Amino acid sequence: MRDNYRMNADARRPTFLDLLLGGFQRALDTVAGAAIAARPSPGETLPLTELDVRERRHAAGLMRVNHTGEVCAQALYDGQAALARDPATRAHLETAAAEETDHLAWCAGRLQELEDRPSLLNPLWYAGSFAIGAAAALAGDRWSLGFVVETERQVEAHLGEHMQRLPPSDLRSRAILEAMQIDEARHADNALARGGQKLPSPIPTLMRSASAVMKAIAYRV
Repeated sequence: MRDNYRMNADARRPTFLDLLLGGFQRALDTVAGAAIAARPSPGETLPLTELDVRERRHAAGLMRVNHTGEVCAQALYDGQAALARDPATRAHLETAAAEETDHLAWCAGRLQELEDRPSLLNPLWYAGSFAIGAAAALAGDRWSLGFVVETERQVEAHLGEHMQRLPPSDLRSRAILEAMQIDEARHADNALARGGQKLPSPIPTLMRSASAVMKAIAYRV
C-alpha cells in the first residue's frame, strides 16, 4: 500500500522536462502577447477619457514600461520556479506568477486602448530576466524568496511613481496600476513570511540600476 502511494505521488510530481516545456510555453505566450487574465481589468468599468496626443503618448510610454515589467516578472518567476528545491516554494512562485499574468494582460489591453504597442525588446527582457531568476533559485529557496521580496518592494515603489506621472484624466491606467501595486505588496509579504532572506548590499542597488535602464529604454522602444 505504501509503495502504491509512493508510485502515485511520483506520477503526480512534474519532471524537469515537464517544467522545461511548461516554461517554454509560458515564454511564448508572454512574448507573443497571448496572456489571458483570470480577473477583469480594474479599469474596464471606468470611462474611456479623451487624451490629447501628448498625454496619450506619455501614458502609452508608461504603460509600455509596466507591460515590460510584467514580462520580466513572468520570466523571473518562471526561472525561479523551474529550479526551486522545495515543491511548496515552487507552488508559491507559480501562484504569484498567475497574478502577474493578469497584470501582463491588463497592461497589454490598456496599450491597445491607447493605440500603442509593447516593447520591441520583450524577447530580450524575458531571456535576461529568466536567467536572473534561475540564478536566484540556484542560490537556494530562502535567497530566491528574498529576491522576490526585494523585487516586489521596488516594483511597488515604481508603480506609485508612475501613478503620479500619469495624466490626471487617465483613470483606466491608474486603476490598473493601483490593483497591481496591491498584488505586488502581497507577493512581497508572502515571500517574506515564507522565510525570504534580506539581500546583501550591493544587490538591491544593482537591481534598481538595471530596472532604471530597462524603464528608460522600454518607454520609447
